[in-house]
Amino acid sequence: MRSDIYIPDFSLSTKYHRRTTRNPSQALQRSQWKYLTWGYKWMDTLMIMVGFVLAYLVRFNANLPFFYVHEENSQLLFYFLLGLLLLPIWRLTFRLYGLYAVKENLCRTRLFSKLFSATTIPMFVLIVVDFLVNEITIARGWIILIWGFVYLLTIAGRVVMQAIFYRLRLRGYFLIPTIIVGANEESRLLAGQFLNERYSGLQLAGFVADGLEAGTPVLGDLTVLGSLSEVEAITREIGVQEVIVTSSAVNNQQILSLFQLFGMTDEVTMRLSSGLYEIITTGLEIDNFASVPLVKVNEFRLTGVDHFLKFMLDISFALAAMVFVIPLTIVLGILIKLDSPGPIFHRRRVMGVKGKEIDALKFRTMYVNGNEILEDYPELKKKLETEHKLKDDPRVTRIGRIIRTLSLDEFPQFFNVLRGEMSVVGPRMISPEEMVEYRKYGMNLLTVRPGITGLWQVSGRSDITYQERVQMDMYYIRNWSIWMDLQLIFRTPQAMISRRGAY
Repeated sequence: MRSDIYIPDFSLSTKYHRRTTRNPSQALQRSQWKYLTWGYKWMDTLMIMVGFVLAYLVRFNANLPFFYVHEENSQLLFYFLLGLLLLPIWRLTFRLYGLYAVKENLCRTRLFSKLFSATTIPMFVLIVVDFLVNEITIARGWIILIWGFVYLLTIAGRVVMQAIFYRLRLRGYFLIPTIIVGANEESRLLAGQFLNERYSGLQLAGFVADGLEAGTPVLGDLTVLGSLSEVEAITREIGVQEVIVTSSAVNNQQILSLFQLFGMTDEVTMRLSSGLYEIITTGLEIDNFASVPLVKVNEFRLTGVDHFLKFMLDISFALAAMVFVIPLTIVLGILIKLDSPGPIFHRRRVMGVKGKEIDALKFRTMYVNGNEILEDYPELKKKLETEHKLKDDPRVTRIGRIIRTLSLDEFPQFFNVLRGEMSVVGPRMISPEEMVEYRKYGMNLLTVRPGITGLWQVSGRSDITYQERVQMDMYYIRNWSIWMDLQLIFRTPQAMISRRGAY
């Protein structure tokens, strides 16, 4: 698991800091990628060979009770030669699955899925050969073991290579000089995503845009480098290899002109944003109808393997939490009842996925006549309407204040997770009235389930501004990965113990 997921410090708002890095020539850049690809190939070869050895030792030398050993089927030379025959087949399958296109395989979820398929196909070939050729008898246990060992070991090898890769990026290698065409809001949002060079792999040089003078700041110390008429000279001067065009900042004629400049060259890659990045965070798919490419917007942020991994994580943690939640509910239920009249649980109406309103369960921490109590505090009432949170809230009961300080009030939401209404990790849940605070970003919240914990909860909770909460929610949705969820889960106990912003 990656323990160093990049999480931005939103207290800096739009203040970014760039690091001075190497700017190698295009020829050197290409040689860097070539050497890295060789490294991946040799690592895969090593891991596959180790898998062969381990499979043989476990199957024929470990004396496990569920493996029946025939002496004629345990010949070392036979399995050694069979392994040598399988090695190039495995390497070829890896290549066909694009596993040596290093730039395209940095996402571990996709990588693990591809490796699973690429390690499974040679095993099917081996099973078919064993079935059709009577003269050859291959131990089935060895086939299963070699499949498992090779899959796990190649994953381990890839993780090691990725760790080396990211270390080298910190030293300025494998970074691609890049400019962004356009300088509007979408351009700034795109740049904000790319500024973490370690994971984006892009070394932003600046923006190219009409209507702004060269040197005009756009984001932090990133400035306008020139106008669109100067873009070709700019790319040559600073060795640009990626040109990212913000489609919402240029017209069709300008896009056509840029394509004529960069669309047919091997030196520069031109990429076009969807024009919807600042509004839509879900995945986009391109379908062809009557040979016309049309963009389809997914209903949900997570699909396919990502959705399955998120579901398994939620169910696993929710079921494990029940061991603690059920007795906690009994104890706190008694204390809540003794402290003040009213129900044990408070049902907060919040927005769920696809705009469906749900009742998020919480331990009741307020008096049932809380609104009447607040009428006696007009200043606090006005503050609540703007900030949606009060530090010294007169509506909170004695036991409720303790529950909030210990961050125990939201534990009943594990029941919401088991009902499929919430996730263990996700954006902060909001009421229907708060949707107006998210403005054009509000629809993004409806593509994922709200979470019990998340980026906001481990970053200070009520001590940060409402606008920073919105930024954190958008960052989480756009950058979700199973590794980020795991890291946020492991950071939650520390946030609970520190009690920062818990009131």
